[in-house]
Amino acid sequence: MESEECGRKNAEGRMQREEWRVKNAEERMQNQTAGVAHVSKHKNVATPQRKLTPVSFDHVVVRDAFWAPRMETNRRVTIPLEFEICRTTNRWRAFDPGWKRGDKTARHRFWDSDVAKLLEAAAYEVARSNDARVRRLLQTAVAQVLKAAQPDGYLNTYYSFAEPELRFKNLRDNHELYCAGHLMEAAVAHYYATGDPEFLRAMERYAALIKKTFGRGRGQKRGYCGHQEIELALVKLYRATGERAWLDLAKYFLDERGRQPHYFDKEARERGEDPKKWYFKTYAYLQAHQPVREQKEAVGHAVRCLYMLCAMADVAAETGDRGLLAACKRLWRSICERRMLLTGGVGTNPHNEGFTFDYDLPDEGAYAETCAAIANVFFNHRMLQITGESMYADVMERALYNGVASGVALDGNRFFYSNPLAVHEPRPGSACKEHGEVWDGLTNHRKAWFGCACCPPNIARLYASLGGYIYSTGARALYVHLYVAGESVVEVAGQRVRVEQATNYPWDGHIRITIHPVHALNCSVCLRMPGWCDDAELRVAGRAVDVRRDVRSANGYVQITRTWQPGDEIEMTLAMPVRRVYGHPDARQLAGRVALQRGPIVYCLETCDNATNVLDQIALPRTAPLKAVHKPDVLGGVTVIEGSGLLLQGEGEELYRAQAPRNVPVKFTAVPYCVWDNRAPGSMRVWLREVQ
Repeated sequence: MESEECGRKNAEGRMQREEWRVKNAEERMQNQTAGVAHVSKHKNVATPQRKLTPVSFDHVVVRDAFWAPRMETNRRVTIPLEFEICRTTNRWRAFDPGWKRGDKTARHRFWDSDVAKLLEAAAYEVARSNDARVRRLLQTAVAQVLKAAQPDGYLNTYYSFAEPELRFKNLRDNHELYCAGHLMEAAVAHYYATGDPEFLRAMERYAALIKKTFGRGRGQKRGYCGHQEIELALVKLYRATGERAWLDLAKYFLDERGRQPHYFDKEARERGEDPKKWYFKTYAYLQAHQPVREQKEAVGHAVRCLYMLCAMADVAAETGDRGLLAACKRLWRSICERRMLLTGGVGTNPHNEGFTFDYDLPDEGAYAETCAAIANVFFNHRMLQITGESMYADVMERALYNGVASGVALDGNRFFYSNPLAVHEPRPGSACKEHGEVWDGLTNHRKAWFGCACCPPNIARLYASLGGYIYSTGARALYVHLYVAGESVVEVAGQRVRVEQATNYPWDGHIRITIHPVHALNCSVCLRMPGWCDDAELRVAGRAVDVRRDVRSANGYVQITRTWQPGDEIEMTLAMPVRRVYGHPDARQLAGRVALQRGPIVYCLETCDNATNVLDQIALPRTAPLKAVHKPDVLGGVTVIEGSGLLLQGEGEELYRAQAPRNVPVKFTAVPYCVWDNRAPGSMRVWLREVQ
């Protein structure tokens, strides 16, 4: 009985929160129309340089079977857990000017960024759900952070209290401006969620100090950060305040990057160091080897590169800078056409956490940091707003459903830093002589936290704001980028419109969208035709429509223009067969291999579902039938792929033998890559050997 009562109360709580979210979305839309609280002086609207305007995450209520549980787990488990870990690791105490224990070891050079991303996540969650617990955590934490603000506006816990004499003297290595950028993003999010300007004003004072310190004027430093981030944060600060100086400073940091003589060489000499004796050895690692407009290939650290591209896209959207936009498009092609994993992960090399060369796409050795997949989403979302082209939404979707979603366990309290496409776990007890240790079966699996903990709060802030990636508005048009059940309140052609989506996507391709304008409204509804989909059926207001003949395709979107009446429905069914996917012939690691995909979901084999721990022993015949089966009780409810393959077997103990191993029939099950490592430890593989 107690269990039933608890379940009833939880259900009532969920309903109350959902009712609040719908009401909140409508109230925010009314407030923004009226120009009252929570609205920036400079609105994030379409410009001649940006075709679309994203619908804010707090105008969207998500109710689907894929994202809604993840977002609720993020609210209920992940965000509070990360606040607690920041407490036990003394990340909060670092903001206390009196915190002395261990002197320099009491603080870390980039802990501020972990805290800032968590504050941003909490602010988004407060705006999204008004969760009382998260609100209390947020307000207490913001008050703690502001204690560290210096009289001149400077706010960095390490260089304020551990090594104040080194302030702004090692931008190349020490993430000083990177931390500032994340604090700026957190302040903008906090202001948007609460209307309290204190944190935002503190970060404006910090931005003013940075602008005074850096630039091309007399007495200024011609520097920029080794880890890009402040550039995109300054654009957010500009949009929140309308202060043009922050946009100009973002543009300066981009324009100065890679110029000669190299600022980082000068800075190193001033510290008494030899610029050539440097751990990373090359400025390509920092994307500082050339001016940004001249860069032709994605190189170096993947997260830095993609954050830089986000800033370049933002500045191009605000200023109309064609050179920046052209560079964004060129580097997008380098990444997404030649250097991106099937999961949307990027940065395959663990040595530089980044890029190597075209078609170098390992599976077992792939690094694919969770933060890099998140940054890939950020960049493609920005390019989507600028161009309105579906290829950016396709990459955004690929990364979200695969390389991002894999980064956190279904229970919300364990995380991946790297996301390889194959993991081999030696049998328990196998000695690893090189390191003198024994494998415990957990080596390649999610961890509760990391020494470098950038990924957990990054995924928390993305999940809390995920609703903002679903819709955009254009000139008399609503764009639907992602198929996610729920509802939204948007403004189209000057009229407030409620939009409902009903779908079991990504497990089912049937989507029903209901349009509720206040009055009859002539406008377009543009539905993305996913790049993975070869066939679709469409009905508009009960009438069958030939997608290819009767509806104009605009940049990969099916554009339906008509006078919409309240309650009009669109029904679209996307064909979702199991697809075999092959790598480019130049991708040497993928030669002779095949991967499985259904809809946007990439699949993998895990030991716990299959007959061997050495998953390379399983091969997929090219013509073998494959069947998609929905399993509501497996991994939170997923569709698996079942098929018949061939399993390598051999007799005897000889390491090498003249007799070829036998292929014997074997049944196999593939699960979505995003949910692997949520059950028993073991091996995993995405790319399978293919045989005739």
